[in-house]
Amino acid sequence: MPIFVGLLTVDLYIAEANTLKDKRQVLQSLLTRLQNRLNVAVAEVGNNDIHRRAQIALTTVSNSQAQVQRVMAATSQLLNSEPTVEVETETLEIL
Repeated sequence: MPIFVGLLTVDLYIAEANTLKDKRQVLQSLLTRLQNRLNVAVAEVGNNDIHRRAQIALTTVSNSQAQVQRVMAATSQLLNSEPTVEVETETLEIL
């Protein structure tokens, strides 16, 4: 049985974050919504100490490559429609 893993790495800009506390509030809300709506694993993986920048990684696993692509596309769409963050770069890997 084939196993497909999707990994989406996203660099975000958070214009309204004036402190690290502001950044954490925005990210916590966003990461929770991503987990609940799309059933993906997500974590902040970079730019931890920069208050207006964040790097997050999201992953999903399936026995269908098409399903992995659908979930990652929905994740990207949700992130790009989020008013509190601006997506700067996205990198998608399917393993």
